[in-house]
Amino acid sequence: MALCARAPASAFPKLREGSRRRTRCRASEAAVPVAEEGRLERPRWSGETPLSKMVGALISFKPLYNLMKVASRQVIISTAEKANVPWRAMSKEILESDVYQLFDELRNPNLVYPDYYLNPFHAYEEGNLSWLAASEAEAATMSIAKRAIPDASSIEEASQRVRGPWLSAIENHHSKYSGHKCEIKDVLDIGCSVGVSCRFLAEKFPSASVVGLDLSPYFLAVAEYRQRKEGRKKQIRWVHANGEATGLPAKSFDLVSLAYVCHGCPARAIVGLVKEAFCVLRPRETIAITDNSPKSKVLQELSLVLFTLLKSTEPFLDEYNLLNLEEALKSAGFVNVTTILTDPRHRTVTATVPF
Repeated sequence: MALCARAPASAFPKLREGSRRRTRCRASEAAVPVAEEGRLERPRWSGETPLSKMVGALISFKPLYNLMKVASRQVIISTAEKANVPWRAMSKEILESDVYQLFDELRNPNLVYPDYYLNPFHAYEEGNLSWLAASEAEAATMSIAKRAIPDASSIEEASQRVRGPWLSAIENHHSKYSGHKCEIKDVLDIGCSVGVSCRFLAEKFPSASVVGLDLSPYFLAVAEYRQRKEGRKKQIRWVHANGEATGLPAKSFDLVSLAYVCHGCPARAIVGLVKEAFCVLRPRETIAITDNSPKSKVLQELSLVLFTLLKSTEPFLDEYNLLNLEEALKSAGFVNVTTILTDPRHRTVTATVPF
């Protein structure tokens, strides 16, 4: 459940004194600012719009692109450090640990990486296939939560206000459509990165067995390092595989989650991920995709500087924004497709495998 926090005074319009007195109590007890949709289907800076093409031309100029990567990275680091996230210390801990041995234990040497995964990504020249990206991933996740909830008093509050509504959306959808007592026994988290979303899922559904799957053995090694350090009683299992062809048994999961994965994939890969999720889910069970919402008012109103920096490190963001994710789910066979804005920047899309 999301933590409650007082909404700032600026969130409320000027009221007459009498009205202000009547609403003061409700205003001071407001849980979180309401997540709003913008007026458009997607931001003007995405797709084939003139603005999008102009930004694309800027990014294609290599010297300028290199500067943008540095600036984009600095924005994320600065947000983290201003919120007291020890970015450099967290990265150093990983890089000086025994994580390299875990890499050898988890890596699938026979895995063939899809072409799109070998591109520069998130300001890292090697994309997600590097120790630097893996060592900084958890701090970056904290920073992104703070940027999504800028009025949060702490990283912990920001994370709860981002993750809480996402988990509630999963629970509510599963309870409504699963046809039994909302018992989730087996969870697959595709694109699990360094295991942050896996840990939230494991805490939300403590009786479930959780599997975290990712294309990056570097990320999985960090996930296992964190797990061993925490001494988790019920271990999360890590799988180094392609989410479009997991190699896992059909009809073996009650929940498949993709958290902040799809915006980094071309449309063809998103369709492949959805199809694979349909295959590995049992009948009446649930897929949950949480990611940027093209309809988010906050994202639609990003400044020219910020959305240019964003696009410079997200090579497939236009494809993601243009894809009708709900239709992709329906085309794969899912029913009960439901979309809600779970925080000011992100939507959660849930759906069911028919019986």
